[in-house]
Amino acid sequence: MKLDATDKKILKLLQTDAKLTTKEIALKTGLSATAVFERVKKLERTKVITGYTAILDTNLIERNFAVYCFVKLLQHTKEYVLNFERQASKLPEVLECFHVSGDYDYILKIHVKDMQEYRNFMVSKLTNIDGIGSTHSSFVINEVKYSRVFDLDNASI
Repeated sequence: MKLDATDKKILKLLQTDAKLTTKEIALKTGLSATAVFERVKKLERTKVITGYTAILDTNLIERNFAVYCFVKLLQHTKEYVLNFERQASKLPEVLECFHVSGDYDYILKIHVKDMQEYRNFMVSKLTNIDGIGSTHSSFVINEVKYSRVFDLDNASI
């Protein structure tokens, strides 16, 4: 799907504040509310917009201990890969899981309450997944930047 400048502007607005009303977007884009509604529905239908979510304050929900866990599998067979991905996807502490190249096979982004909860997670959940050869953990000291906003101004889409 080719996006025009108006689509990109709508996406920029929604990425910044997904709670904007159709009327508010219309005022900022110079379109009618109906035109905005139709464009947003088209962006959803074509999967350019895949969903909407609320961003929670990790301090207030007691999940501010962030860890990047690097996982190496024992083997790279289809069975090991699919089993790990299936099991890791079920763990609520794991917010993101990436199959990567390099020294490790996966990078997991994990949020828990504290070091003790992370230890419990490692001992009772993660390391119980068959096929894990080793793990390496890096603890987040400070979140310098967090964004899910893509710059579409110069994108050739």
